[in-house]
Amino acid sequence: MKRLRTYVLLLFLSAGRMVYAQDFHLSMYETAPLFLNPAMTGLIETKMRAHLHFRNQWNALAYKPFTTALASFDVPKGKWGFGAQITNMRAGLANYNVLQLLGSASYSSYIDKDKKHSFSLGLQAGFTQKRVEYQILTFDSQYTTANGGGFDNSINSQENFEGRSQFQEAVNFGALYNYGQHQNRFNPFFGFSVFNLTKPKESFFGSNNQLPMRFYFHPGVRVNVSELLYFIPKVLIYAQAKTVQETYAIDGGYYFKGERFYALAGFMYRNADASVIHVGIKKDNVMIKFAYDFNVSTLRGISKTRGAYEISLTWYGKKDKTNEIKHCPRL
Repeated sequence: MKRLRTYVLLLFLSAGRMVYAQDFHLSMYETAPLFLNPAMTGLIETKMRAHLHFRNQWNALAYKPFTTALASFDVPKGKWGFGAQITNMRAGLANYNVLQLLGSASYSSYIDKDKKHSFSLGLQAGFTQKRVEYQILTFDSQYTTANGGGFDNSINSQENFEGRSQFQEAVNFGALYNYGQHQNRFNPFFGFSVFNLTKPKESFFGSNNQLPMRFYFHPGVRVNVSELLYFIPKVLIYAQAKTVQETYAIDGGYYFKGERFYALAGFMYRNADASVIHVGIKKDNVMIKFAYDFNVSTLRGISKTRGAYEISLTWYGKKDKTNEIKHCPRL
């Protein structure tokens, strides 16, 4: 298990437990609502929303960097919302790959007579496939002195794997409160979501290892400075097993009346990990955003502060006049 410890176990540890190794995550999490909170499914004032997202990280360090690709689609149906999401994440020399398919449903309702305060509940369910191509790795037992020395993959590695892939159920839950009075100066919101509710078993070695539940807390407030300018200070707290990570961010947008578009920008700090800036534009029913992570962890001396880049594209349908629930933030 010597070289296995080097190439595979360290990868699994970094991809599942070590926050400072940059686990699979998104910096522009608010643009991928089904990834953040199932309760946000269908929380839009248009007839539909389609979203594409791509992230590339550790390109400065890894021979094969971590990549995350995501696509989602959701629609509102009165007080209900329905959607689906597909995510693919890959990292490492052994092409460790995580493919996840989820369906989402949410229910939203006002909790006061004046219809200012709304509350949403959401549920996701689907499956996750995890796969590793361990046959392309080399182990100490495959070293040969022939032809000057080297590794020969045709030699039995004497490593025991139960299989190259595994399937797990995925069940997630979320809740969201929102003060949606559009004319008000402040529109606060607070979200909570929990993933891996069933704590599925995951192991390529036959051990009884369970995937711990993951929790997100994401409060914030939209500050409407004027009809043209707004800011959204917000916090994201991530907790899984003994890992706790905090991010602090502020987003902003300015509407150019003449050209009829929003210019978007923001800054985020992820504790002991990265500083993130993003820019974007929203015109008509299309929003494009780009973000870059500057690594500030203990690896910054090696990475030269280079961390990750991320791009997202969101397309909204036409306004849905039948949807009376007001949502915040509205972008």
